[in-house]
Amino acid sequence: MGKAYLVGAGPGDPDLITVKGLRCIQEADVILYDRLINKQLLEYAKPSADLVYCGKLPNYHTMKQETINNFLVKFAKKGKVVTRLKGGDPFVFGRGGEEAEALAKNGIPFEIVPGITSGIAASAYAGIPVTHRDYSASFAFVTGHRKDNEEDNIKWESLAKGVDTLAIYMGVGNLPYICEQLMKHGKDGATPVALVHWGTYKNQLTVTGTLNTIVDIVQKEKVKNPSMIIVGEVVALREKLRWFEGIQQIQQEKSYEAYVKEAF
Repeated sequence: MGKAYLVGAGPGDPDLITVKGLRCIQEADVILYDRLINKQLLEYAKPSADLVYCGKLPNYHTMKQETINNFLVKFAKKGKVVTRLKGGDPFVFGRGGEEAEALAKNGIPFEIVPGITSGIAASAYAGIPVTHRDYSASFAFVTGHRKDNEEDNIKWESLAKGVDTLAIYMGVGNLPYICEQLMKHGKDGATPVALVHWGTYKNQLTVTGTLNTIVDIVQKEKVKNPSMIIVGEVVALREKLRWFEGIQQIQQEKSYEAYVKEAF
């Protein structure tokens, strides 16, 4: 009997992988990896390791979840060390719970290796703390996308009135509905909102507005998935704390200098 590791790869910046997560990549005989992991992490795999792509796009699944579960079980039963490499954290909207259930049902030994979830990391890279003593004493992770044909059972009134900061995953396609529901259930239309596109990657893009304005801003800027939506007064701190743009500028300037040096 082999063993499975459900590993959170973090939000994108390869430096944010945990030490244990990296070790699971290095020791794996088989790696089942998602679309949103940074491919640089696969360079740490053994040359003999089998790399299996399980990526999912909105409204299109390369591999069904049931198939992924079956692969985890099948490879482990062959005596393989299997690492399931997932973007962010495996138990935060990563279906890691479903995969762990499949492994437990089949008697496969497994471990969960937490990863940094984008609800915290993308906002941090945008200069937005999800909690702050002056602005936010509570925050919630919310999915902006439901299972196919599933009725919306999100408790919008509780989120609008009872939580200071919302980190909404997979919600770009439903952004008008999300803003409408929050305002309908008591959230002030002037509440600051940010969308962080490709959070923690070199090409990260952040746009800000309010519940009243963010839909038009996102349409104008053509912001798509993957993006994290942050709602709350803490978003206003971004203007003082936007540290990552400085690094991006330095990287761009270095690239230009290298180009000039090479060209001339």
